[in-house]
Amino acid sequence: MSPPISDRRGRRFTLQGTLAGVSLLALATTAVAQEQEQGTPLTLDTVHVESERESATGPVGGYVARQSASGTKTDTSLVETPQAVSVVGQEQMEAQQAQTIVEATRYTPGVRSESFGADSRNDWFLMRGFPSQEAGYYLDGLQLFSSSFSTWRLEPFGLERIEAVRGPSSVLYGGTNPGGLLNLVSKRPPSERLLHVEAGINEYLNGYGGIDLGGPIGQSGQWFYRVTGLARGGNTQVRYIDNNRLFIAPSVTWKPSASTSLTLHGSYLVDRTRGQNFLPFVGTVVDAPYGRIPTDLFTSEPDLDRFKRDQALIGYEFEHRFNDTWTVRQNLRYGHLAINFQNLYGVGYEGSPENARLARGNFVTTPLANLVTVDNQAQVRFDTGPLHHTVLFGLDYKHYALDDEQGYEAGASLNLLNPVYGPATPTESRYTLNAVRQNQLGVYLQDQLRIAERLNLVLSGRQDWVGIRLDNELFPTSSYDGREQAFSGRAGLIYTFDNGLAPYVSYARSFNPVAGTNAAGELFEPERGQQLEAGIKFQPDEMKTSLNLSVFELRRENFLTTDGAFNQLQIGEVRSRGLELEANASLMQGLDLIGSASLYQLEIIEGADFEVGKVPVGVPQLLASLWLDYTFQNGLLKGLGAGVGGRHVGASFADRENALEVPGFTLVDAGVHYEKGPWRAALNASNVLDDTYVSSCSSATACFYGDRRRATFKVGYTW
Repeated sequence: MSPPISDRRGRRFTLQGTLAGVSLLALATTAVAQEQEQGTPLTLDTVHVESERESATGPVGGYVARQSASGTKTDTSLVETPQAVSVVGQEQMEAQQAQTIVEATRYTPGVRSESFGADSRNDWFLMRGFPSQEAGYYLDGLQLFSSSFSTWRLEPFGLERIEAVRGPSSVLYGGTNPGGLLNLVSKRPPSERLLHVEAGINEYLNGYGGIDLGGPIGQSGQWFYRVTGLARGGNTQVRYIDNNRLFIAPSVTWKPSASTSLTLHGSYLVDRTRGQNFLPFVGTVVDAPYGRIPTDLFTSEPDLDRFKRDQALIGYEFEHRFNDTWTVRQNLRYGHLAINFQNLYGVGYEGSPENARLARGNFVTTPLANLVTVDNQAQVRFDTGPLHHTVLFGLDYKHYALDDEQGYEAGASLNLLNPVYGPATPTESRYTLNAVRQNQLGVYLQDQLRIAERLNLVLSGRQDWVGIRLDNELFPTSSYDGREQAFSGRAGLIYTFDNGLAPYVSYARSFNPVAGTNAAGELFEPERGQQLEAGIKFQPDEMKTSLNLSVFELRRENFLTTDGAFNQLQIGEVRSRGLELEANASLMQGLDLIGSASLYQLEIIEGADFEVGKVPVGVPQLLASLWLDYTFQNGLLKGLGAGVGGRHVGASFADRENALEVPGFTLVDAGVHYEKGPWRAALNASNVLDDTYVSSCSSATACFYGDRRRATFKVGYTW
């Protein structure tokens, strides 16, 4: 097969046949000349021309993506997008055997995944130094907004790709975190038959089985389906904590013509696990008089502790292209989420550390959330003189309803050296009984201007109207009903040279609604974010290589902080300055590389007096990673491969005064895989050296161990 040929827009072509590599024009000229001279037809092997243009929502070929829709909501080449966007495809997730979203983003620049350590309940992550899991979690371009303990979670086996959009993105998505967002792209019905099954088990005897089926329905060529499912069950590194899951995601696509498509999709996910250990700084980060707390110690009560998540999503994606100019889309989804969580968690030592007794709080929460999101888009392509426009008009709406219940009372302490678990009863005390309703309506406009085929200017603007109502059953005088509005904007300029080099600069503003009222009873103002970013992208057509460098200054304004008396104040402002490097490449046939480095300088520049000039709690300022994977292409070892990687997370602080430092750590991952015909087997181990480390602390009494070594063997069959 000849090398693929690509044009600037990301369209790729391949010549196949015994004369591959000879241009079609030369081949046709030779054939005609010989036929005229000899008077007999010349028979040649068939030469096929196949378009391999990558879709923004389709599979990533290898480790290097070329297209994305997360940065612009249009199918755009990454070297024409003036923003830092990283893409993790299914092939990378499979090579590293990622079992969660945060595991899949371990090697992604700008993303601090697993920021609360080995937690089997939720996906926690920072982007450019800011917590982003509540408002920065998206599925197929629609937000999975969470608040309180009503947290959504997704299964990577049901995803085609994970896209990290770094920096403010409110201009297209409405209220979201200033550090960025993760947009998770679902697997969609394929046009060709697909049958795949796999099973695996790890060293904690946690096993799983998955199935992925899809293809055409009937002979009409209009209907296609896909069903993805997975079941998991077994132990974790902490005694008494299981990690059990049931997931199924059916979808069907109707394509009555090349211009129209409708995809109906749904998913149902059930999680059954237990809470996470909250451990003191003394005894985890530094020695206590008795030493260190074991990583496998369960500090709650087996008879009481439980975490249950029941989550259902259903929706559709519709697109119709009227002509080469006009295209309309509508994406809609309804989500239902029920959480039932009871836990005894550590709140520090009872007395002094010498006593080795962990004081515990008895906590319960049972939030029930419903979320409706719809995004209407009209896209128009046209020219005005030398300018080519891709204009996107959008109107989106979100309705979020949360019935929240939380309770707490002091619980019995636990002997850390000789734990004795006894009967425990759930707390009957309640401090929260709230009904929260949030409505958000947004109108946005974006123009992607191409000038002389090389210079791309992106201009975007958005206006949002947000209404938040809280009915407080326990304290009715604390109820409120308020409305806010906000404008977001972005301007970005990128110049793409013929060799694939693309320098860019951009400026963006964002907002995020804040629930609650100040001392005067007025609704808190939305958080604001603003960023100036510059960078260089390099993605040559003739190579599967992507190199990216970005530098930025990002400010998060109006976030809530507390003074020494724990009064809530909206005076906070944090500045994040940083540099990010990313390299994804196929260095040679069979050899793939992923590398990243993120260096930050974070500082609280407005806040309570004692924290001004300090670094926010739990935020490392250095992240670095490197992964290499090689597969033999020929000979007796054909199909055999191995991968090895290293991840470094820098030091962070456990307190707002920055007096307690949590050391950084470096972890090694490795894997061996073999593929022959339809079979693929792999053995992977994360933290292969079995290092014990504290992932982070959110206070001096809340520190979290990271994942110990976890070796997993899996085998899959595709036909």
